[in-house]
Amino acid sequence: MAIRSLFQACLLSPLVSLATAKPVHGTIRSFVETQKLADPNYGPKPGEDPLFSTYYGVEAPFPGYLRDAVLPTEVGPPGEDDQVWQNLLSAEWIIFDFYQQAVEAFNETAFIKAGMPNNTYQRIQEIRNNEAGHLRIFQNQISATSVKPGACQHQYPFYDPISFLALVTVLEISSMAFLTGLVQSVKLPSSQGAMLAIGQTESRHEVWSLIEIWKTNPFGGPTDTSFPYANQILDTTNSFIVPGSCPIQNPEYPSPRQKLPALSAAKNTTSLTPGSNIGLNFTDPTNQPRFNPDTQYYAVFFHGLANVSVPIDTAAWPQQEIRVTIPAQFETKGVVVAVVADTAGAPTKETVVAGPGIILEQPSALATKLL
Repeated sequence: MAIRSLFQACLLSPLVSLATAKPVHGTIRSFVETQKLADPNYGPKPGEDPLFSTYYGVEAPFPGYLRDAVLPTEVGPPGEDDQVWQNLLSAEWIIFDFYQQAVEAFNETAFIKAGMPNNTYQRIQEIRNNEAGHLRIFQNQISATSVKPGACQHQYPFYDPISFLALVTVLEISSMAFLTGLVQSVKLPSSQGAMLAIGQTESRHEVWSLIEIWKTNPFGGPTDTSFPYANQILDTTNSFIVPGSCPIQNPEYPSPRQKLPALSAAKNTTSLTPGSNIGLNFTDPTNQPRFNPDTQYYAVFFHGLANVSVPIDTAAWPQQEIRVTIPAQFETKGVVVAVVADTAGAPTKETVVAGPGIILEQPSALATKLL
């Protein structure tokens, strides 16, 4: 993927005085400087500082350039929800870098030439800023007795403004699906409230892309899709991480990790709307499912608050493609999350043997272009 770096020095006037007093933006800093992040009062604060909304520079905003892991400053047991927040912080580095790389790769003109609204590049910068705020929020949610994961190196399958914007839609709606699972896994009410607040922001990002970019109805029905096994979705984002590039102090991501075979629709799929018959593709040749000939397997489709199980025939696989029909009763809204399970309904994470795969239903025409 060829990424052009475009440097511009355009900092809004409300932030000029701030830049002299606090670390606002910059290039990658040292491990020693990164350790200052252990102090929750260090640097600009999300919700108080306009940096996380209206900074329009190319360089990464705070704390996006402080990329090392932050070591514990106290000895003791981890906080009750530390593991969940560590997983979420590692995922947030992937999302932040996705937007930051786009800010560096493109400019305002690139999006206009691609037929997008004049303010598209500005909106991408603003979302990037929001994601930087999420980095700092998640760092501060992790207790002083646990490591705050640092950034890995990331690469993404976009090569022009349109392919980038298509990924925006999928990543934003996927983040809403895994947050519904994470909320179920935390114990503290304060953690649940924080995750719901973050989910609201991600919903706004998604609504922007649906209305302004794809010119489609933004409403996804009475409820977005709830998927209970958040770490399974998080694990799919490991495909964006350059192997061996993570700080050695980082915990496994996600933790615990099942390392399930990746699942997608077959490359020749022409439709992913409800009622479509599709072939299943296990995309990682080094990690393929093993099917017990005496077990009935199911494709389990999660949509809204429901899931529907469809029996599948695995007897002739891999010589013969596994095919299944997406439940026709689903509304063509939001997103469908699909897994292969050895039990109808996939009632526990252990019953899932492959996946999840994310099926974009809105806009549905975009779904097959992402295969």
